[in-house]
Amino acid sequence: MRLAFLTSTPLSPTEGSGTFVALDGLVRGLERLGHVARVRPLRVRTNFHTLDRWLYNVGALLSPPAGDVVVGVDLDGFLLARRRRRPFVAMLKGIIADELRNERGTVRALLTVQARWERVNAGRADRVVVSSRYSASVAGEAYGIPPEKLAVVPEPIDLGEWRRRFARAERRPATRPTVLSVARMYPRKRLADLLQAAVLLRARIPRVQVRIVGEGPESVRLRALHRRLGLGDAVVFLGEVQRTALAVEYMSAHCFCLPTVQEGFGIVFSEAMAAGLPVVACRAAAVPEVVEDGRTGLLVNPESPDALATAMETLLMNEALRKEFGAAGTRRVEAFDLERVAQRFLEVLP
Repeated sequence: MRLAFLTSTPLSPTEGSGTFVALDGLVRGLERLGHVARVRPLRVRTNFHTLDRWLYNVGALLSPPAGDVVVGVDLDGFLLARRRRRPFVAMLKGIIADELRNERGTVRALLTVQARWERVNAGRADRVVVSSRYSASVAGEAYGIPPEKLAVVPEPIDLGEWRRRFARAERRPATRPTVLSVARMYPRKRLADLLQAAVLLRARIPRVQVRIVGEGPESVRLRALHRRLGLGDAVVFLGEVQRTALAVEYMSAHCFCLPTVQEGFGIVFSEAMAAGLPVVACRAAAVPEVVEDGRTGLLVNPESPDALATAMETLLMNEALRKEFGAAGTRRVEAFDLERVAQRFLEVLP
């Protein structure tokens, strides 16, 4: 089968974040199963992403991709879908109408426009693929997509590649209890809650260190909050790192924490579990579908720094529990390996 993927999301893990990582994994999984999968990238960039997305879709309409099935990621393909001559699938990596709820000002206004395009895209598609039951529910509520048109396919992780990276990674000496967080710095990730929790955690475990990988729109605000809280090296911002360095961070940490409140899936949780890390996260959005509370990690109520601090303290002070959760996590992520997810994707195509 020949599959053509449309996406105006930048094709790099730094700019494209989880959307790129998931799409790249799915494409490679399909190719391993013997299919042809091609991604049409965003080529013209004006530094105004909403305009870029519009121009990309005009281009897709004027010059349709070749393939037995066309897959539009998020809003992409919404113009082409009206004139489709072959099966068209909308693959929603994150429901934009859901994501904008945690944004403010101009960003929220622009995402509102993009959400309208995504609604059109989903409405015109023969099938709408989402990454979790949570996203299926939101797509039905926000976009009016009937249940029979929706299909849930989890996000893939290349376990073989990550395991090779972990095997090569040199662990840092375990001189202090370490919590790792990895996120694109959007408001919905609630990293400010993690900083507030770090204040409480440091009072209980003086040598603790929280290491945060990633950048994003909230970067300046978070660094300013870090200074106001006087966290010093109890919290370290690492910025963007290459995957080799990220593997070192995963292998050198004692637990993983990301208090996100809006997540269509959460690939970083899969990566953390693949590394054998127990997870602390919030009981929100799709997170409980990925992180099993009391089995692979501890889930707490959203927007509660004290609960986050207590959960991290519990794991950092209990090595046996960390090992138990870590081992369960490595088994859990087997379900998300590339070829398994790619096969599931093929099964739901129209």
